[in-house]
Amino acid sequence: MPKREITGTVIKKAGEKTATVLVERKVLHPRYHKTVKRFKKYLVHDEKDNANIGDTITAIECRPLSKNKSFRLLEIVKRGEL
Repeated sequence: MPKREITGTVIKKAGEKTATVLVERKVLHPRYHKTVKRFKKYLVHDEKDNANIGDTITAIECRPLSKNKSFRLLEIVKRGEL
């Protein structure tokens, strides 16, 4: 089974090697047939502590690293503006 990849924005640095990433997806509303945004937050393991708040990153699924952390940083797509 292939590993899932998510792309989102870092909204918080939680601890030394953890980043909270907000992933946005657009879905069609079943009744009103209008595009609506859905959001979900993931904890991502950042071994080298490279990601900063505002960065757009790609993460890949891995074995569970803690209770809530099952993704690791794959690459930084775009640096945030600070």
